[in-house]
Amino acid sequence: MKRRSFLKFSALAALFGVGASGTAMAVARNSNPYHSGPLSDHFDGVRFFNPDGAEPKGFSDLLKWKFGGNQASWPRSVKSPFAPARPEPRVEGDRLRITMVGHATMLIQTAGLNILTDPVWSDRASPLSFAGPKRVTAPGIAFEDLPDIDLVLLSHNHYDHLDLVTLARLRLAHNPLVITPLGNDAIIKSHVPTMRVMTGDWGQSIKSGPATVHFEPCHHWSARGVNDRSMALWAAFVLETPGGKILHIGDTGFDNGRPYRNARERHGSFRAAILPVGAYEPRWFMKDQHQNPDEAIDGFLLSGAEFALGHHWGTFQLTDEGRDAPAEVLQARLAEKGVSRDRFRPLHVGEAWEHPLTA
Repeated sequence: MKRRSFLKFSALAALFGVGASGTAMAVARNSNPYHSGPLSDHFDGVRFFNPDGAEPKGFSDLLKWKFGGNQASWPRSVKSPFAPARPEPRVEGDRLRITMVGHATMLIQTAGLNILTDPVWSDRASPLSFAGPKRVTAPGIAFEDLPDIDLVLLSHNHYDHLDLVTLARLRLAHNPLVITPLGNDAIIKSHVPTMRVMTGDWGQSIKSGPATVHFEPCHHWSARGVNDRSMALWAAFVLETPGGKILHIGDTGFDNGRPYRNARERHGSFRAAILPVGAYEPRWFMKDQHQNPDEAIDGFLLSGAEFALGHHWGTFQLTDEGRDAPAEVLQARLAEKGVSRDRFRPLHVGEAWEHPLTA
């Protein structure tokens, strides 16, 4: 394997937590450097897991995919007609405005709060600065144009969601509070020791100002490098605000709809659901970690949300489908299922959506 191809493969292996990278963290197999705590129905003392869920794929499966797959060709660069966005300094009261920055990075504005999800402004979603999935569309909001950021919701530690370089920039520019599942604080603090971080387990909550953040289960896993798979927890979030509740999922497999049923049973209705719709091909490899657009619609309907916004597509090429396939498939499936396109929109980079009843 040529050196450049090997580096790209190593970065992708680290991204999916099934291989090694020269810069990845190596840990003992029977110890957890991120978290220690009591056993639970999803923590065995060393690793977290999905109760009654599917195990992550292994290294041989990654090899089978990468050397026997059929990856679509993406453009090297795409300019979004919506970017760069110029967000308002604050969105007060019951108004709800959500702007797509790119991939899983969203700016949520409501109740006077500015909240970022899984912030990534780096050029690559990779442990390497020179190899791995490269951004094809510039961030929808220039970093310098961000309003004052109060909170960061960080769903898990994969490189396309936890970007230490961006977190360090946010610490210096905004000093936000990072809310993240168990174990991710150790990863953040090792690189940004002065970052304000609070962690929680599934079923727990953290209150910050007028909002309460609830940690909810989803079907995924975590890894930063060699042997640390699933040693930090992953989660969906329910953001409870004076104007209502918002469901945000960074990554999940559909898991027979359990993440959505559980959220609805615990929280009732949602003003909006922010759901992943991309990085789903080939299905035999991705099904247990990434839902496809059809499953995202089913999850939206199960959640009972008024509206849904699709993310996790069009920025980094992680999997086999084409860049625009998630949006195209989503819109076709909405028509087939009789769901209005206005109710579930795959947001483009830089595009802002405002809840129609408060716009």
